[in-house]
Order: sequence, then structure tokens, then C-alpha cells
Amino acid sequence: MCATPLSLKGRALRLLGGREHSRAELERKLARFEESPGSLAQALDELESKGFINEQRVVESLLYRRAAKLGAARLQHELQAKGLDADTVRSAVAALQGSELDRARAVWRKRFPEGPKDAAERAKQMRFLTARGFSGEVVHRVLGNDPQDE
Repeated sequence: MCATPLSLKGRALRLLGGREHSRAELERKLARFEESPGSLAQALDELESKGFINEQRVVESLLYRRAAKLGAARLQHELQAKGLDADTVRSAVAALQGSELDRARAVWRKRFPEGPKDAAERAKQMRFLTARGFSGEVVHRVLGNDPQDE
């Protein structure tokens, strides 16, 4: 018994069943399955009109999953890679700015329970936080031991 191949809409729904995807992501993933020009756009238009594809849900989903571990710069990059509207990305990142220092401290304390003992250890911890997408200012405040920041 041979299984029939999934339609574009079926493939899109299968992807959306796993996690939220932006329209641009779905276009990239499903382009190779498009048999006639315009059929993919038509299928995605239909799914979008029914509410299966929603940019705001994609943003909320990514922030829910990743914001506790990553800084605003890294999250902005990930949102842009999903092909989301620049204004949507900008507003989502702006909303994270207020909690950036607290999130950086939590990530740092989890990875490094003790502060840096020497310059090499300090540099290592700074690279760790920077790679996670935290700004230089936030990294310096976390590692600066400024009593005002506590």
C-alpha cells in the first residue's frame, strides 16, 4: 500500500503542528514541493486567512521559549531570520530591554555560580554573555559587581 503524497497545505499544517512558523519560513521550507507556480502562495494565503499563520504568535512563541536564556540582540537576529516584519521585531525587542539585566544575571549565575577569580575567567564569562546576545553595557554591569545594580 503506497501512501499518497501530502498537499502543500497538508505539509504546512504538519509543520505548524510542531511549532509556530512565519509565512517566510513556510515558503522556504515548502518551495521545493510546489508543483505549479502560485500554488504555494495560494495555500499559504488560505491558511493565513483562517488564522493558522500569525506573525504575533510566532514572536510570542519564540520569546516564550528563548527569552530567559538569550539577550535582545540574539533574539532580534532570530526573529529577523524568520522573515518577520521589521516593526514587529523592533517592538518585541524593545519590550525585552527592561528585563535584560535581570535575565543576564540569571543566565550568568546559573552557568557561573561564583564570580570571576582572575582576568582570564572574567573574559571567559564576558564572552559567554556576549555570545548569548547580551549587550556590552549589560555584561559590564553583571560582571562589574556594582552594588547599585543589585
